[in-house]
Parts: sequence; structure tokens; C-alpha cells
Amino acid sequence: MSGFFGCASRIECVSDVFYGTDYHSHLGTKKAGMAFFNGTNFVRSIHSIDNAYFRNKFESELNEFENSNIGIGVISDMESQPLAITSHLGRYAVVTVGRIDNLEELSEQLLKEKIHFAELSDSTINPTEIVCILINKGNTLVEGIENVFRSVKGSCSFLILTEECIYACRDKLGRTPIIIGKNQNGYAVASESSSFANLDYSIVRDIEPGEVVRITKDECSTIIQPGNRKQICAFLWVYYGYPSSYYEGINVEEVRYRCGAALAKRDDVEADFVAGIPDSGIGHAVGYSNGKQIPYKRPFVKYTPTWPRSFMPQTQNMRNLVAKMKLIPNEAFTKDSNIVFMDDSIVRGTQLKDNITKLRECGVKKIHIRIACPPILFPCCFLNFSASRSSFDLFARRIIKELEDTDELTDNILLPYTNPDSKKHKMMIEAMRQHFRLDSIKFQHLNDLVETIGLPKEQLCTHCWDRSSYME
Repeated sequence: MSGFFGCASRIECVSDVFYGTDYHSHLGTKKAGMAFFNGTNFVRSIHSIDNAYFRNKFESELNEFENSNIGIGVISDMESQPLAITSHLGRYAVVTVGRIDNLEELSEQLLKEKIHFAELSDSTINPTEIVCILINKGNTLVEGIENVFRSVKGSCSFLILTEECIYACRDKLGRTPIIIGKNQNGYAVASESSSFANLDYSIVRDIEPGEVVRITKDECSTIIQPGNRKQICAFLWVYYGYPSSYYEGINVEEVRYRCGAALAKRDDVEADFVAGIPDSGIGHAVGYSNGKQIPYKRPFVKYTPTWPRSFMPQTQNMRNLVAKMKLIPNEAFTKDSNIVFMDDSIVRGTQLKDNITKLRECGVKKIHIRIACPPILFPCCFLNFSASRSSFDLFARRIIKELEDTDELTDNILLPYTNPDSKKHKMMIEAMRQHFRLDSIKFQHLNDLVETIGLPKEQLCTHCWDRSSYME
């Protein structure tokens, strides 16, 4: 995943873009950048944030952007951005969010047209540069934006900063959100509406799928009308969305409470209390506690002063180390206890296994794991977030591979496991229970998850759970 923030203001907007972008730091740990037009020139900066906070990298540079009334920023999990472009369409800067699934195909096509690439990310072609090239193939910026929508498979939302305005472009099926905010000085646009509150912006509305909005200090106007289909990523509400954010007018934390309550309603286990993995399982655990009428306690507390960043460390060894060192067990709540332990999802299974080991070492008698979404069976084609980067990493697929005794996990083999009432699903859950040496494990039913979000299923992308999605 990645996240961006943009602002067009009647006064200098450097501080708003700086803090607004920083409020997206939970969405990536690889690169970050900002770009501004100061009335004369485009100025930008890009830094690695692998081992540092966004604020620490950029705070000393803020005076270089002074007198700028319009700007954009991005937290990126992969590529260096924003990119600044000078072309027949004028000067502009671009930031992107999403995943171009046909990146290799587009790269080969453009190379055949004798177009070269200057920007590399980890020795591969920078997807944001692909977007810039596709924009430049239009006779106007609007034509170029339409060319991006037409050419990209997967998902691509982006902001274009020009000398006069920001173009906010939401991917054609709306898998990633873009929200417009307004205050007395102008307008902002962001991936996370939670970035608005402390900057005194109020939510105006969500940009619709396929819609392009031109944003100035004085107004927002639609220049490309939205499409007629929507498939926003349901995982936003389950895991990587910020708790205080709204997407499609639906609050993230409220959905997590409802997720926990839905699990509680289907559960008959007896336990002393419920806990959640910090921080992504806490909302679900509170909902379960309220629904089941049992106490909520914290057998783990998160230590953040020196272990602050763990969303997407770039190696498995580092992910494991960060997960282990960050969570400190509280033995006052563990010895001889029967615990319901909530987590948002099981991806690779490594962190959950380590947490279960910690709980056993601290004297927990019975551990009942409850997961706020269904088992993740299919790798994501639409977003660069860790929950489904590779099918080989997915814990549920490894279990099914053992059950089926095959390396070829076709859809015909996998799809029966998505039905929570099927014999194969029950076999998979029992194999997981034995693998983790648990007293029980249960997952959210997909129908319950859809109901907790509150949108029709056809408006949600649930691909990673049941392979249900538009694949264009």
C-alpha cells in the first residue's frame, strides 16, 4: 500500500502537506517525498524512510518549500516519488498509490516505442514513471489521465500537481480511497481522512471510482465523470486503514467493533477475557468484548520508543525480529488464564506463532484464536500491501498444499475451502489449530464481514478471500 496527501490553499500550505503526509506513515516504510510549486519553480524532495520517521527526514527541509500555496506528498512502500516532469503538457509532479499488475507488459510496449526509463526502484522500472509516460502520451492532461485508466491493469490512483491545481484521480474501480477535505483557506485531498482532523479540514466527500477532480484553492470540480462500478478494498476496514478514518462514509473503528461482535455472536467458547494483538486486533477485541460481555485485557503491550516501525520491514528476518521485540507480555494477565485472542488476519503465520509461544511461556492455560476476516487464499493483484504479496507466503495455502498433497493449487482446488460450511474448510481450520497447538481457532465468515462494513458485496473487492473481483 501507499498513501498521499495534497493541498491547494490561499496561504502557504507547506506545514499542512508535511503533517498531512506524515499522517499516512502507517501505509509504508520504504520511500517518502513531497513536491511544491512556489509560484516560480517546482521544488521536491525524496528520502528513504527504511530506518527513520518521515518527520525526521523532512523537517529540516521545510524552509526550502516556503511561499508554496500548493503541494503534494506521499508515503510509498516501493518506489521513489513524487516525480517531476517537464513535457509538451507543461510542468507537473505525480504521486501514485496502487499496483500496476501489467507493469512488465507496459514496459515492454513502451521500450518498443523507443521510450526510455530514467527512474529505477530497486533496479526495476519505477511504476510512477510508467504513469507519467502514459499521461504524456495524451494531447492534454485529461487525455493522458484517460490513457492511464485505459492502459493500467490492477489499480492506480494518483495526484498530479500543476502550477495551477491538483488533479485527483481515483482508480477506475475505486479499490483505493481518495477523500476531499476543506477548511477556511482551501482544499485538501488524501488517502486517509484521519489526516484532516488536526489540520482543521472537514470531510467534503469521497472521490468516486474513475472520477477525476480538479482542485484549486477556491473549488473542486469534476473533469472526468465517475464510472458505474465500484470495488473498494474490504481490507481497508479490517487492517490497514487508520482507525479514525472514513471510507465511503464508513468509520474504520466502528467496522472493527462490529467485526468483533459478529465473531462473538457465532462463538460459544468460555474464556476469562478477550485480547487483541496491538494495534490491529484491538478494535476487533473491543467489539468481541462488548458483544460477548466478557472483559477486555492486554496480555501484550507494545513497546514503541525504539521499535516503532513494523508495517512492512523488507526482509522476513527483520519482520520476525521486530514482531518479537515490540510486544512485551504482561504476566499479571496470563498465568492460568483462558484467553480469546483476536487478530485482524493470518498472512504468513509467523508472527501469530511467535505470539502463541509467548502466551504459553507466560502460563496461559487455553488459547482461542479469533480472526476478523476469512482465511487469505489468493494473492492480491491490486495493491502493494503485505497481506497478499505472494501466494507462496500465504499460510492458508501452505496448509491446503499439505492437505491436498500437491504443489498445483488451482482455483478448482482452492475455492471449496472458501465455504465456511464445507468439509474442506473445516479440515483446513483443524489443520491450522494443530499447527499452532491451539485450543481452538475460528475465522470471520465473509458474509458477516460484508455486513459489518455495510456496503453491498458487489461494491467490495474480496479477491484475497474468495477470488471475487473484476480483473480489468
